[in-house]
Order: sequence, then C-alpha cells, then structure tokens
Amino acid sequence: MFINMASLRTIIRGGQVYLKRCYATGTKLIETTRDNDTGIDIISMSRTPVNSLNTELLVSLRTSLLEAKNSRSKGIILTSSLPTIFSAGVDIMELCTEDKNKLVTFWHALQSTWLTLYSLDIPTAAAINGSSPAGGCLLSMSTEYRVFVEGKHSIGLNETQLGLVAPKWFRDIYISLLGYRQAEIALLKGLLFKPEKALEIGLVDELAKDKTDAIEKCKNYILSFENIPQLGRGLSKLELRKDLIEWFNKNKEIDTEQFVNTLQLPKIQAGLKLYIEYLKQNQR
Repeated sequence: MFINMASLRTIIRGGQVYLKRCYATGTKLIETTRDNDTGIDIISMSRTPVNSLNTELLVSLRTSLLEAKNSRSKGIILTSSLPTIFSAGVDIMELCTEDKNKLVTFWHALQSTWLTLYSLDIPTAAAINGSSPAGGCLLSMSTEYRVFVEGKHSIGLNETQLGLVAPKWFRDIYISLLGYRQAEIALLKGLLFKPEKALEIGLVDELAKDKTDAIEKCKNYILSFENIPQLGRGLSKLELRKDLIEWFNKNKEIDTEQFVNTLQLPKIQAGLKLYIEYLKQNQR
C-alpha cells in the first residue's frame, strides 16, 4: 500500500502559521495541521461518510502519526473532520469476506496503527467530536486524554452486538479505564455511553461544548507537560503501557489467527451480511 503526499504548504490563518500536510489514497483520508506556536499536530480522520476504519484509512493514519513524531511534534490531537462522527469503527465491508489474505491484511493494518498510537512517547489526546463505537472507541482510548463533545452521540465497545468478541488489547485498555466489573458488564452487553455517562465512568476525561472547545482542552492537556522533561515523561508512559505492548508483540500472529478464524465462521459471515442489508435498507 503506497501513501502519497497530496500537498504540503504553509498557510496563514488569523495571524498564526500552520503547516498543513495531507496524505491520500485516491481521496483525502487524513489531514494534519500543526500550530507552530505550540508545536502540536491535529490529525483529523476524513473518510466520508462515517470514518469507518478500512485498510487505506488505517495505513494513512499510521503514516500521519509517524510523520508527526518524526517531525518533533510536541503532541498529537486525534479528531475527525466530520461534523458529528469521530469514527464508526471497523469498516464492516472489510470483515464481510472469507478471503483469508484480505482479512489478514486488514487486521495487520489495524494492529500496526493501534500499536503506533498506543506506544507514542509524546503526549496524545483525542477530541471526540461525535459517535465513537468499537474501533473508534479503541483509537480514542489509546491516547492519553479524551475530551468528548456533548450531544446525543455515544462511545463504547459494542462488538457483542454484532456477534463478535473485543480482542484482549481492546479489553485491557477498557478495563484499565472503567475498572474490571464495570467493563465486564459493558463488554457483555455491548453498551454504548452518552457523554455524561462516559465522563462519570471514566471512559473520557472532560466534556466540551463543541469541537473547537474539545481541541482547546486537548491542547491544554498537552501543554501541561511543558515544564516536564520529555525523556522522563516518555519513558514513564512506556513503562506504564509496557505489559500490554509486550504481550501484543509476542502474540500478534496468534491474535491475527483468532480473528481470521472467527470471521471465517459461516454464522459470523451470515450475521455480518444481514447487518449490511439492514444498513442499506435504513439508508433508502
């Protein structure tokens, strides 16, 4: 998979200089904007209509995360350019296939993107500006700090609603935020939480009135480390996350095999096809 840089230009907005980079595979999937005053990169997912996570978007996102890190970003804010959706999660069309190679390619893309985000030593935050189920929830949880925009949208790991099982690397982060008992019930029922409840249970750290407010609160979190030596901060973060990272690196292929074997089950494929038909009917 090749990711081409669509554009690289400096623009001036309101007296502040921003560096804008766009990565694309056919259409623009990710947009990164850097505020030179703070050195913070804002990475926005831009795959219409719902930022569903397919292979191309995941590869583009990982590329953008590494570009930000390698260009000495002071921190990363992950958000969405869509008005009411952060990410609808994994693209069901990527799962609705019995082609083993396609499933493996997709899962490796998700694994690599998650590991890159989760193991970044620089500060990361998520400005969650809309619905964020399943894979969308995973991405936001993998940052250090989450700000959720108020509204009717929800967040959570709802895999069981589709007859699927959230992998260990999804579950462990969920448990670390919610506590074991609360996460157990949420995972078994596939619960989704509105902003106020998500804040109450610790799934997010703050609420915001809109996306602009959410981004400002994320910036404030990142800037709170200005007087903390980056080396000590970064090493501390990696130590805190070391157990899951080490487990994942040792079990990546086993995890892939479990995913592929599950998705190839006739009952799972039949259920996914029914869900896709349901979505199509509701769009008419």
